[in-house]
Amino acid sequence: MSTQVSERQMHRVRWVLTIAWLLVIASLFYDPWTVALTEPNHPWSPLRLPDTCVRVQGNCLSEQPYPLGTTIFWGAIVPAAIFILLVFGHEVWRRICPLSFLSQIPRALGRQRQFKRENAKTGKVRYELAKVKPDSWLGKNYLYLQFGWLFVGLCGRILFFNADRLVLSLWLLFTIAAAITVGYLYGGKSWCNYFCPMSPVQSIYSEPGGLLSSKAHMSDSNITQSMCRIVLPEGKEQSACVACQNPCIDIDSERSYWDGLNKSNASFLRYGYFGLVVGYFVYYYLYAGNWDYYFSGAWARQTDQLASLLSPGFYLFGSAINVPKLFAVPLTLGGFTALGYWLGRVIEGRIKSYSRKHYPNLTSEIIRHRIFTLSTFIIFNFFFIFGGRPLVQLMPLWVQYTYDLGLVLLSTLWVYKTWRRTPDLYSRESLASRFRKQLEKLQLNVSQFMEGRSLGDLNIHEVYVLAKVLPGFTKEKRHQAYKGVVREMLEEGYVNYSSSLEVLQQMRQELSITDDEHREVLEELGIEDPQLLDPNRQRSLENQIRLSGYRKSLERLMLLQQRQADNSSVEQLLQENSATIRDLRRQYSIAPQEEVQILDELSSEASNVQRAEVLLAQLPALISCHRSLHQPILRDRRAALKLLQESVYRKQELIVLVQYGRNK
Repeated sequence: MSTQVSERQMHRVRWVLTIAWLLVIASLFYDPWTVALTEPNHPWSPLRLPDTCVRVQGNCLSEQPYPLGTTIFWGAIVPAAIFILLVFGHEVWRRICPLSFLSQIPRALGRQRQFKRENAKTGKVRYELAKVKPDSWLGKNYLYLQFGWLFVGLCGRILFFNADRLVLSLWLLFTIAAAITVGYLYGGKSWCNYFCPMSPVQSIYSEPGGLLSSKAHMSDSNITQSMCRIVLPEGKEQSACVACQNPCIDIDSERSYWDGLNKSNASFLRYGYFGLVVGYFVYYYLYAGNWDYYFSGAWARQTDQLASLLSPGFYLFGSAINVPKLFAVPLTLGGFTALGYWLGRVIEGRIKSYSRKHYPNLTSEIIRHRIFTLSTFIIFNFFFIFGGRPLVQLMPLWVQYTYDLGLVLLSTLWVYKTWRRTPDLYSRESLASRFRKQLEKLQLNVSQFMEGRSLGDLNIHEVYVLAKVLPGFTKEKRHQAYKGVVREMLEEGYVNYSSSLEVLQQMRQELSITDDEHREVLEELGIEDPQLLDPNRQRSLENQIRLSGYRKSLERLMLLQQRQADNSSVEQLLQENSATIRDLRRQYSIAPQEEVQILDELSSEASNVQRAEVLLAQLPALISCHRSLHQPILRDRRAALKLLQESVYRKQELIVLVQYGRNK
């Protein structure tokens, strides 16, 4: 959904939201205006203090007019974030999140930390951005770190900064400083992926996808969902991904979800979070001895929150239990987290045991996925029984009923959409999307079979049916299309030499391609690009996007330089733009061997462009002098067009020339 909104527009939205958030933080330091709205005798404000007694541990809570900063933050901003995640998906949240935006300040200023790498053979020194290594402690345990920070934050809410505006503002400023620091220390969205305590919450509510989120694996755009991007001076968007995480939720959230579904930390996150949220809201009852304390919102306006740290932390059956609140809060939240995790594992085990007997066709992945789906549905609606409720209760009854019914309806639609998702369906959609792109490259005449629709409108079954009835889709073209799909899958690391036979089995059945033909395709690809089948070379979609971003930046420099001086080469590009290329190399973390490969490809393609220009220049003369000789002209046209398809830049200008030659 948000992928259709340009980065310039989203940038303005981020600025507005960030300024609004900073103003809320500033109001926590100084706000002499909103206090008037909470005066008990205010004539019209729904936020005025009521005359009723809010009991806490048997005593009426003493209240006085208060600024609205904490009430707005906890009652409106936090619930809005949860709502956005489930309905619009992480792709909207990550693109508008003020904290994510602020973490990119060092990158925008070009002030990120660099580490020096020296080539032992050549002695050349290169500077690269730091990235979290997958085999490091942080790379293996970041999910537990994020969950731990979330746990500390919820304990801190109850103990220190639910109502204390100064402590809350300092906590938020500390979080902002931490985000900016991580943005300086590491490249990409390392703050969002490895440190942010909101990241586990995003995973729970937005994976495998939000209700209205897009499907990255079926997108025609090279820039999907919330992946890092920059806006070029001419207004075009370009990937700025540095492959800081693999797989990356910002590129394809559903792929990230299926990849981590069977990991042990996935169950800990889902079930532990369920228990943590339940424990957080239940504690208000355990502390005050009633629900009025929470639903009145009195907890967000207590002026003596810090003074109660050593007071009794529990009040049950009309008597206080002399456990200091400072210890009661982490004990309660920790106990509920452990209980939620244990119950979740037990329930999952029972359901899997039952399913093996009665539904043998259901895999363990599908069972766990559906348990996670129901868990998210329940905890989402449980959260909104409490989240924002002190403010919602101030509205008319019809607004409250509409609010509740809307939340249940949207979450039910989300369950309906998510329940049907499976790893197999995701894989088939991905393959069908790739095959559709290959059909478009073949430029077949499909209009007579489409009935006004485009190739992009066909579902995963129709696209294969269309291929079977197309008269121009010969065995050679079928082989070419399948080969293109296999190449993409290998380049992006979805399959390797050994797994490709099994993963692509269904597609071969749809296209009537034998196993021997599949092996023939692999042999051809191995000859064309031996590194494509190298088992020692790690390939991934994230890494391909990183290299593509660097390559496109070089292509843009070449195009700009060619407009200034004709016949410029790649070597001239390197000499005249050494500082710019050094910055690009650092930005995209390009290794020496990667740069050599990209430069070789660009040199070869630059030569193809020059050859195409020569052929195109000869076309008018050939047409005027040899009008009777159709085949030689046709051959030259085909040769020019073939070179054009292989070239990288100047495509549009050359295509115009080819079309001109055709018209003549």
